[in-house]
Amino acid sequence: MSDQPVLATPDYWEEACRHLSRKDRVLKRLIPQFGDACLQSRGDAFTTLARSIVGQQISVKAAQTVWDRFAKLPRRMNPASVLKLKVDDMQAAGLSARKIEYLVDLALHFDSGAIHVDAWKTMGDEEIIAELIGIRGIGRWTAEMFLIFHLMRPNVLPLDDIGLINGISRNYFSGEAVSRSDAREVAAAWEPYRSVATWYIWRSLDPLPVEY
Repeated sequence: MSDQPVLATPDYWEEACRHLSRKDRVLKRLIPQFGDACLQSRGDAFTTLARSIVGQQISVKAAQTVWDRFAKLPRRMNPASVLKLKVDDMQAAGLSARKIEYLVDLALHFDSGAIHVDAWKTMGDEEIIAELIGIRGIGRWTAEMFLIFHLMRPNVLPLDDIGLINGISRNYFSGEAVSRSDAREVAAAWEPYRSVATWYIWRSLDPLPVEY
């Protein structure tokens, strides 16, 4: 597997945009503002999840710096190579003791076959989430981001995501506070493309596309 990121875009995107523009007045206005931009998946599953652990609770800039240092340590960024790393070297790259434990647990899950990467194509979203949250340091939000950004599943609604809740508040409720049930009600019109709608709601807050 080459280290160059391979960008993939979902084949359902155009159909999703047409569907959402018909079903939702806010998205009908938002979607044309962002031209051809759309969701893109890069890298492999292990690298994507490792990056999400490294980036927890620190700024995007700090996360990139630590990731760049960490990524130089293993010969290749794969589970077996990460398991051979020395804790001291990982700490020197800027990783906390807790994040090192999480990365090792992630590598063990992949290396032992506890994670069924090849079966994900046929598994439902909730089944994959259940597998991922069995890894230390990965909660539901991270698993949902993985479903959206890596597996490009079309119908994920990450109700724990502050950006989504803020975006729904601003676009649908004139900035008033929004409950999870309010958000779920708005998103009912987005089925079966809730991931795509979520992506455009994020864009309405920050025009730069998010990538994981």
